[in-house]
Amino acid sequence: MTIGTILVIILILILIGAVPAWPHSRSWGYGPSGIVGVILVVLLVLLLMGRI
Repeated sequence: MTIGTILVIILILILIGAVPAWPHSRSWGYGPSGIVGVILVVLLVLLLMGRI
C-alpha cells in the first residue's frame, strides 16, 4: 500500500468519526468537522505541490 492509499483510508475514518450521529458526540459542535477541514486543506496543498 502506498502512502496515498493509507491517507485516504485514514481520512475516510476521520470523516465517519466526525459525523455527530452518536449520543456521545452530539455536544461537540463544529470542532471535529473543522479539524477534518484543516486536514483536507493540508492534504490538498501537499498533493498539488507533489509531496504525496
